[in-house]
Amino acid sequence: MESVGSIILYFIVALSMIVFSVMAVTTRKILRAATYLLFTLFAAAVVYFMLDYEFLGAVQIAVYAGGIVVLFVFAILLTSRPGDNTERLTSRSRVLGAIAAVATLLAAGYALLSRTMVFLAKPAMDAPTMDNIGTAMLGTGEGQYLLPFEAVSVLLLACIIGGVVVARKR
Repeated sequence: MESVGSIILYFIVALSMIVFSVMAVTTRKILRAATYLLFTLFAAAVVYFMLDYEFLGAVQIAVYAGGIVVLFVFAILLTSRPGDNTERLTSRSRVLGAIAAVATLLAAGYALLSRTMVFLAKPAMDAPTMDNIGTAMLGTGEGQYLLPFEAVSVLLLACIIGGVVVARKR
C-alpha cells in the first residue's frame, strides 16, 4: 500500500504537468513556451523516479529535458526573434483548433482505454530488465522500435539543417 505522502506528491506532479503543458501551448512568447515544456519534461522525469524507473528518469532528463529542449531553443534563437509576441488567432483558427483538440482528446482516450483493456486481459508482467527494455527499444522485430527511433533522428537532423539554412539567409 502506498503512503499518503507519495499519493500527494503524485497529484502535485500531475497538476504541475497539466499547468505547465497548458501554459506551453497558450503563451504568446515562444521562448517561454520552450521553458514551460522543459518544466513539463522534468515533471515527467519525477514520475519515472517515483515509479522506481531510475534509468528512464535519467534518460528523460538527459535526452528530452536536456537535448530536445536545447535543440528547440537553438532553433528558436536561429529562426525568430524570441522576445516578439505571436499574432493572435482569428476566430476561425480558434474554432478549428478547438475541433482538432477535441478530436485528439477523443482519439487519445480511445487509444488509452483500448490498451487498458488489453493489459487487463493479460497476466501481470515481471519487472522489466535493462536488457528487455533495450531489446524492445532498439530491436527490429514486431513491436520493437528501431525504425521509428531512426526516423526521429533523421527528422531532428533535417530540422537542424533547416534552421541553419534559414539563419544563413538572414
